[in-house]
Amino acid sequence: MPSATVDDVFSAPCLWCPEAKPDDQDRYFAFRATLDIPTTGPVRFRLLGADSFVGWIDGRRFCEGPARFPKAFPEFSTFVENLSAGRHTLGVVVHHLGVSTRLLEGIDPFLACTVLCNGVELPANWKCRRLPGFAPAVRRINPQLGFIEWCDTRQNPEWLAAGFDDRDWSQSVAVERGLGPARPVTSANPRSLDRRLKPMASGIFTETFGYERDDIPARFFLRDLAPADLPAQGVWRRYDLGRVRLMRPRFKLDLPAGAVVEFAYAEALLQGRVPPWITLSGGDSCNLDHYVARGGPQEFSPLTPRGGRFLEIHVFASGSQATFLEEGIVERAYYGPAEGALQTDDPLLDRIWLTGVETHRACAEDAITDNPTRERGQWAGDVVTVGMDIAAAAFSDLRLCRRSLVQSAQCARADGLVSGLCPGGGAYLTTYAAQWVNACVHYWKLTGDRAHLEAMFPFAERNLEAFARKTSAHGIQDDLGWGFVDWGYVRNPGPSDMGVNLHHLAALRSMVGWGETLGRGGRAEFYRGAAEGFSRIIARYFAEEFSAAGEAWTRIGYHRAALGLRLGFFDPQQAAAGRVYLKEHMRRCFPNRADAPRLSDPAANNPQLITPYFGHFALPELIENGEMDFVLDQYRTCWGWSLGADRTTWLEVFDTRWSHCHQWAGCPTWQLSRYLLGLQPRFDLGPMHFAVSLATGSLARAKGSRPIPGLEEGIQIGWTKDSAGLHYHLETPVPLTLHLDSRIAGGKSELVAVERTYSATWPGSACS
Repeated sequence: MPSATVDDVFSAPCLWCPEAKPDDQDRYFAFRATLDIPTTGPVRFRLLGADSFVGWIDGRRFCEGPARFPKAFPEFSTFVENLSAGRHTLGVVVHHLGVSTRLLEGIDPFLACTVLCNGVELPANWKCRRLPGFAPAVRRINPQLGFIEWCDTRQNPEWLAAGFDDRDWSQSVAVERGLGPARPVTSANPRSLDRRLKPMASGIFTETFGYERDDIPARFFLRDLAPADLPAQGVWRRYDLGRVRLMRPRFKLDLPAGAVVEFAYAEALLQGRVPPWITLSGGDSCNLDHYVARGGPQEFSPLTPRGGRFLEIHVFASGSQATFLEEGIVERAYYGPAEGALQTDDPLLDRIWLTGVETHRACAEDAITDNPTRERGQWAGDVVTVGMDIAAAAFSDLRLCRRSLVQSAQCARADGLVSGLCPGGGAYLTTYAAQWVNACVHYWKLTGDRAHLEAMFPFAERNLEAFARKTSAHGIQDDLGWGFVDWGYVRNPGPSDMGVNLHHLAALRSMVGWGETLGRGGRAEFYRGAAEGFSRIIARYFAEEFSAAGEAWTRIGYHRAALGLRLGFFDPQQAAAGRVYLKEHMRRCFPNRADAPRLSDPAANNPQLITPYFGHFALPELIENGEMDFVLDQYRTCWGWSLGADRTTWLEVFDTRWSHCHQWAGCPTWQLSRYLLGLQPRFDLGPMHFAVSLATGSLARAKGSRPIPGLEEGIQIGWTKDSAGLHYHLETPVPLTLHLDSRIAGGKSELVAVERTYSATWPGSACS
């Protein structure tokens, strides 16, 4: 790992509140300190904690965290505020969960903070108190996340006020938490984006079901929002946030003391309502927060963000008593608007491209996550496959991808297998562990970050040693880990899963190039031999299928056929037949065929299925072999279906009963950028080197931009077609080197040095 500089040293002690009990769950603790700032200017706040925290300076919310981390490798976040000389009040609330989540494993609670002005650490005397208004452990959001907020705000002091008297608060105490040395977080802080809201619907309601805590989400959903026979008990408003977002509602309301306010969140409406349940949670869910007003104008906002596209607020007060002063959300997001762009002569393709970007933005915070609503988990598969390529097509900052790769290595199992879900959750998938190897090499090609290759190589070797210990004459043994190939995947008969084996072979081949790049020829040769031996295992499987009676491709199946084609297992005649099979298979599956089987849930495996995720592997094989028009039609048909009912982020699979916001379903974004704009970073070949190869199908024109890692300004690209061929034009803010594909360079590869602009005309047949 990179060593820390003197400025990166973080020596703040871990502090905690002596009022806390060892078995606490879902408790909120306030920490308060006064600071004397000697000179006007920037002040650096470094914070670290084991649970969600939110910080205020002089009553203004300015930070939240932590950035997720494994216990042995903590990372502190730095927030910079310009403050005037004089006294300021710093306040932090720590929400101690007392349970593990998909974000963080259960680490004993603490808060660590340093404040620096002009490079000098300022003293801070921390006082603390448990906030009594929060009722503990009323309901978990779901088994992957923490708890809902259930708070009687009348019981909490207004402790952020500058003149608040904290003399009866407890003195914080130093605690030992067994952490590794803390280093600065290696990515930017997530953004807090304020968005104003206007209701899409509103009205009055009356209660119809149960006691207040009988079944909290059911009670919310069963309220009569248009009462005719019963008297109204409150008012409601519903909002469309435009797309699924990770956000906190922030409403300023003027209410009588004791009025109840509830927020509910959902990715999609159910019977026109916001259902406060989260699908496929693996247990009970409750996507809702509950507050009791202290009376008068007051802001209501959860301390931790929630996921959803639709927000509904119920206020137990009459319309004359409830005044909505401000209605809005604060979105938590890593990225701003896309830096990359794509525009074609097909508006649907343009919308599909942008939907992939927006879904990626919705799933990017302190990590690239599975989903902003159900779990916020950092699954390796969301980064090592589709996520990294979407990020590269749309943004110049790829640090979240790097951080995910590093944390997967840091959280490796004892046998060396890198983690498929971390730092919370702790899942180990053979396929993701293999893809992690490929992704490290791919990240280097996208960024030229050789230091990352150096740092990760020992982890990669231990990772593949774990595979080697579980390799038999038939391939990888099933008990190494979860062999996830795809949702709906049907495993081949026999002692070893060939889908897993194909992923493992790709990793072994990547290790050959990795070793050569680092000048470790002996290790490269070792992996070359291992790859050749493993190739023989897989080749034997394919040969047996082709030699048996009946239809070989049907037995091989869609997934193994696509992976086998990518890795070159078939002769030209077989490969051509295999690509025909892939197309026929896709045409037989939903959404191409309305009567085809549906992937209704994770257990609905069926050989007649396709998923958006696996398009990452299958579609490039078709694009690169002259089938771009077929692939474009698949985008229009399948991903176009996913955009039905005004959906604005990608479904997890081609079925509405799953998550409605999964960026790993967005392979059309990176594929459209790569093959239509024709520019692919190849920084492994040298700084600012790009490969140029187009597959445009029957489209007549395209234009867009390709971000450059680490630079603010990207490369502008455009082309049009006419009878003379394809006219390509490029403008770059920095000099670069183009590696022209042999098809567009007259039969041989060509290098072109470009200072600012480049224009060329190529035969249309070479770009189709």
